[in-house]
Amino acid sequence: MKRQDRSVSRSTALIAAAALAGLALVGCDRPNDPQAGVGNRVDAAVDKAQQGANKVAASTEDAAITAKVKAELAKDPSLSALRINVDTQDGLVSLSGSAPDASAREHATRVAAAVKGVLSVDNRLVVNS
Repeated sequence: MKRQDRSVSRSTALIAAAALAGLALVGCDRPNDPQAGVGNRVDAAVDKAQQGANKVAASTEDAAITAKVKAELAKDPSLSALRINVDTQDGLVSLSGSAPDASAREHATRVAAAVKGVLSVDNRLVVNS
């Protein structure tokens, strides 16, 4: 075989190998393929981690709101903070327990609603008879 013929054969072989490698890479990028590329798995892991971080952040915000509402209720002499339970989920504050009268019950709602981050208040306080 002549030197020029060998060079053409090698070039043809390299082109064919590059084409096959390109096709293999395209095949690995199918989203429903169980053999899908590492990139898809990394993206899924990043998404899952982000969702977890968002849940932790929301939970931390809710705990801070609960603490602030309890502190504000404790400051108020007309309310018995020890008899009022406060729970917060996604900015919704739930008050449960007892209030000495209807006026104090409504006042507790206003106190809780005034705390930064509170979106709404579900007042389930029972008025003592």
